[in-house]
Amino acid sequence: MENVNKPSTSIKNWPKDDRPREKLLALGAGGLSNAELLAILIRTGTREKTALAVAQEILKKNQENLDELGTNTLHDLLQVKGIAATKAVSIMAALELGKRRQNSNGLRKVAIQNSSDVATYLRTALKDFPYEVFAVLYLNTANKIKHFEIISKGGLTGTIADPRIILKKALEQNATGIILSHNHPSGNLQPSQADESLTRKIKEAAKWMDIRLLDHIIVSNEGYYSFMEEGKI
Repeated sequence: MENVNKPSTSIKNWPKDDRPREKLLALGAGGLSNAELLAILIRTGTREKTALAVAQEILKKNQENLDELGTNTLHDLLQVKGIAATKAVSIMAALELGKRRQNSNGLRKVAIQNSSDVATYLRTALKDFPYEVFAVLYLNTANKIKHFEIISKGGLTGTIADPRIILKKALEQNATGIILSHNHPSGNLQPSQADESLTRKIKEAAKWMDIRLLDHIIVSNEGYYSFMEEGKI
């Protein structure tokens, strides 16, 4: 016989003031907890758990840390009961939008002054990749960022960047300066011999096109390494 006293897992049966969507409409997004915001993305739960309970489970698996959640892959999210591909994709899309908003912090509107400012921008852009990626910032004559692009993706210990592709895109963007960058997922910020060789190669090739190589910045969770600050450019 069905237990009529068993509470329903449907959020529709909650008091109106407790439902995440209604709370957002009444209080604004800032009035909701991380779990409630995540529950809105998830929309529905399972027979045993509400969307809010599923959201709380996801956050618990990530130590209640949104930065940690941002590193989740589709496979990671699918391990949570109640999260199918559609819901996982919605969560990943929302996290990516948040990261892009954080990364569009005004740096594109001002002239680049120092490596530290650029490193902050790059750490935000590259921090969630578990493997090495190589990216380039393309600048105009006023040292303002015209374009940012990830050129290549590699493995845990390295990636390959083709100087021809980098400089071809510089010409397409009508860029007069470039800043190279890649991440070190291991946390070690010291450049390899391959990093130094590639930097020299691109610097020499760029000269023939009147394009300045302003810096090569390695980023990790530990900080950054600037070839320019270290006198290697």
